[in-house]
Amino acid sequence: MAEIRHRIGISAPQASVYEALATKDGLSRWWTHKVEGDAAVGGTLNFFFSRPEPGAVMDVLASTPGDRVSWRCVGGGADEWIDTSIDFELKSSEDDQTVVLFTHRDWQEPSEFMAHCSTKWGYHLLGLKAMLEDGQGTPYPEDIKVSNWG
Repeated sequence: MAEIRHRIGISAPQASVYEALATKDGLSRWWTHKVEGDAAVGGTLNFFFSRPEPGAVMDVLASTPGDRVSWRCVGGGADEWIDTSIDFELKSSEDDQTVVLFTHRDWQEPSEFMAHCSTKWGYHLLGLKAMLEDGQGTPYPEDIKVSNWG
C-alpha cells in the first residue's frame, strides 16, 4: 500500500498543536471552515469543501492529548480515500518546536490524485503552522488551488 508522509516543525506547545488537530474549531482554522460531527474517539467528522455533501467523512480512531490524532476515511467525495488512514503524531524537538509527523496511508496504489493530495496536505500543514505561529491559516475556501482538483 502507498502512503503520503510529511514532517513539519511548529513553534507552538504540543497542547496547542493537538487542539488544532483534535477539535472541530481547530480543524476549521487550517483545513476547511465547515467541520461537523464528533471529534471524540469513536465519533465521526464530516469535512465540507465545494459541495453540500461532505468531501471527507472520517471515523476518529485515536485522540491522545498532546500525542496523536488518527482517523479512517469512511466516506466522502474521493473514492481513493475510502479505507485510508490519516495520522498526526506529535513530538517535541530539541529547539522547543512541536514536530508533526503526518501520514496518509493505505492508498491502493500511487496515482496522479495521490500526488495532488500530497501537495495539498503539505500546503495545509504549512497553513496549520502559520495559524499556530502567526494566527492566520488558509483553510478552504481561502486555500491556494493547485489544480482543477482544488
